[in-house]
Amino acid sequence: MADIQKMIEEVKGMTVLELNELVKALEEEFGVSAAAPVAVAAAPAAAADAPAAEEKTEFKVSIKEIGDKKIDVIKAVREFTTLGLGEAKALVEAKGVIKENATKEEADKIIARFKEVGATVVAE
Repeated sequence: MADIQKMIEEVKGMTVLELNELVKALEEEFGVSAAAPVAVAAAPAAAADAPAAEEKTEFKVSIKEIGDKKIDVIKAVREFTTLGLGEAKALVEAKGVIKENATKEEADKIIARFKEVGATVVAE
């Protein structure tokens, strides 16, 4: 059996071009490819190192469609905000943001209420 340490020292002393030639020669001699195992092994390792996607905890709730009951939509906006009548009307007409940084529960509650009055609201 060949002296492994001697082989390692020999490889350490090679240039990049010489190492490239050595790899090609080994691939030809043994009928293998050095690139395929590296790519296959790297993919699972990269997936394992990736952080898990965090679940969103804050939502921006805004009006997408008003529907036929504009007055009821304005009243619903006032339920979830501190806006006066004129400001709520302007928000509805502009299809603006009802609430910033709403929790999932708050966003679901707002969406359900606006659905009752025929409006479409989205939480992003």
